Amino acid sequence: MKLIAHLLIAGFVAASSFSAVATEAAPAKFKPDLAKGEASFGAVCAACHGADGNSGTPTYPKLAQQHPEYIVKQLTEFKSDKRANAVMKGMASALSEEDMKNIAYWVTTKASKPGFSKEKDLVTLGERIYRGGIADRQVPACAGCHSPNGAGIPAQFPRLAGQHADYAVAQLTAFRDGVRKNSAQMSGVAAKMNDREIKAVSDYIAGLR
Repeated sequence: MKLIAHLLIAGFVAASSFSAVATEAAPAKFKPDLAKGEASFGAVCAACHGADGNSGTPTYPKLAQQHPEYIVKQLTEFKSDKRANAVMKGMASALSEEDMKNIAYWVTTKASKPGFSKEKDLVTLGERIYRGGIADRQVPACAGCHSPNGAGIPAQFPRLAGQHADYAVAQLTAFRDGVRKNSAQMSGVAAKMNDREIKAVSDYIAGLR
């Protein structure tokens, strides 16, 4: 019995020691500094994207309420030229990874202002594509990845609801034409869409909420 007791105690000690080492080895979860994020956003991003991430210019995307992982990914890829954009390359190059995360986690706390569909003659087509895709060309429904209400899926697919239609058109066209190359999935989808379909689904997205 004493031998068994000693073995049990030894096993417990070993397990406790292993647990302590594992805990020490585990990387600490990043805790964003929202105050720094707000300051950096104001200095670097606000001029184009709005003080609260709600861009007032249709060609610049709304960033408010966007998933922080997506924003960090895009900034990283602007910096590395994986996503080509001369203006954003300059902005992102001045940011460290920590800066990017602080900015992303701050702007996601801001509420996205609702947008509106403007092309009444196209909104039905846009809704059909967004919710059901284009079957004869194997274009999947946008809702499958970006959710029915455009909220997206955190860490995987970006929020689209309320995004400026002009910006969405520009990005889908860039994916289709091989100008934007940082998502093979989106390049494949956009390659099968014509201008009218891109405009329709972009306008429908603008009105999602």
